Amino acid sequence: MTAASDDSFHVFDTTLRDGAQREGINLTVADKLNIARHLDDFGVGFIEGGWPGANPRDTEFFARAAGELDLKHATLVAFGATRRPGAKAVDDPQVNALLESGAPVVTLVAKSHDRHVELALRTTLEENLEMVRDTVAYLVAQGRRVFVDCEHFFDGYRANPQYATSVVAAAHGAGASVVVLCDTNGGMLPRQVHDVVARVLADTGARIGMHAQDDTGCAVANTLAAVDAGATHVQCTANGYGERVGNANLFPVTAALELKHELRVLPEGALGEMTRISHAIAEIVNLPSSTHQPYVGVSAFAHKAGLHASAIKVDPDLYQHIDPERVGNTMRMLVSDMAGRASIELKGKELGIDLGGDRELVGRVVDRVKERELKGYTYEAADASFALLLRDELQRGRPEGPARFFRTESWRAITEDRPDGSHANEATVKLWAKGERIVATAEGNGPVNALDRALRVALERIYPQLGAFSLVDYRVRILEGGSGTDSTTRVLITTSDGAAEWSTVGVAANVIAASWQALEDACAYGLLRAGLEPQD
Repeated sequence: MTAASDDSFHVFDTTLRDGAQREGINLTVADKLNIARHLDDFGVGFIEGGWPGANPRDTEFFARAAGELDLKHATLVAFGATRRPGAKAVDDPQVNALLESGAPVVTLVAKSHDRHVELALRTTLEENLEMVRDTVAYLVAQGRRVFVDCEHFFDGYRANPQYATSVVAAAHGAGASVVVLCDTNGGMLPRQVHDVVARVLADTGARIGMHAQDDTGCAVANTLAAVDAGATHVQCTANGYGERVGNANLFPVTAALELKHELRVLPEGALGEMTRISHAIAEIVNLPSSTHQPYVGVSAFAHKAGLHASAIKVDPDLYQHIDPERVGNTMRMLVSDMAGRASIELKGKELGIDLGGDRELVGRVVDRVKERELKGYTYEAADASFALLLRDELQRGRPEGPARFFRTESWRAITEDRPDGSHANEATVKLWAKGERIVATAEGNGPVNALDRALRVALERIYPQLGAFSLVDYRVRILEGGSGTDSTTRVLITTSDGAAEWSTVGVAANVIAASWQALEDACAYGLLRAGLEPQD
């Protein structure tokens, strides 16, 4: 075991620099400051904030970080390059910008592939070594801790192992605390990484780190292989963000180190915040959270097969490699036409509905789910509609049928195409609620929006709780594309009351009819969430 507070193992995050190079990410300084706070909450040891002096945004980040970031666990790191060929580090403005950033730690990128030295830097192999020595020694003399990233190290080692190793030795000899071997092109496999890291450690005596890109899909595995070989510094990005297909993902790497390697690399209790922090950072960068991301994805502990559910009912560990609560996630049961009795019972329990071990009841639910999924319904992403289905089956014996908050007499939606090219959308609904017949009309920016508004106009007087509901997502899928415009349509709607979200489903040949079904379910489930019970 190692303590997260000591220096024996480094978790180094480069989301703000390398991760920001992902296509579709464009971080403001405020975004970077917010992400840094989340990373510090997670307990990483180092946060690489960017390249001060290379662009105004990163320079501003370091200036603002000095007054706005109160880091409890992490140390801020500035990234830059070794001095230019033929110059002196003391005179290089880019090198001095690293000092001016105020960051106590500096990461220098250095060429370690002989072809890159000669073709990209356009200098000699010996001058490149001197650039490394001079820059590292100068920054160390100025009181900075220095890490050196050996760019393209593994490709360079394969081409010229003696020279690549000499770059590591030069950095180490000049005072670098860690020399990081970078799989910049992401082409390595775990066994290759392990062998090279072990040899470089033996040949140089330097402290070795690992930086892996994910072009072979092996960045996490390569990082862990490097640790197995003796590396004690890992560079990662939140959610695996990075150039091309990304970098080693911070969350599975740290979870594996803590839970599989039994290394204490995070502060006590931080692992339980992993899922929340992953999703929070995804919100800041404005990218959807990957549902199938290990450990933190919403599907990471989701079970669909009936065989799995039967086993999980006996012992969840039979089909889960860890308890999801250890990483702040939860187990979910998915209901589909593959569901068996155990799936239904566990899902009911998850939704707070006790089926009481009633085999006949559970059997009816299984049959109804399979029948409805043949028609195009899906309950995997529509828990609210499934909860309503369960309640209907529980009340099946009532002479008047299942209780309802309201019953629909009819509805209609009209779209008017106007001469100026604009459209007017109007909906009328006729409902019964608490023995009262209600007719309401509303306009909207589309027929579904008009129906949603008309439904609220009709019911908010009786159920004022509806005023807190808002539609936050609307998805349409054509299920039988071969039939053209006569195809079956499935609509999924997500609704929020400000505290939680729930999803409902509707299926019909008409997209508006499918939408109405989902809207009805959304309102009914929301009223149940608000603590009301139907009284018709």
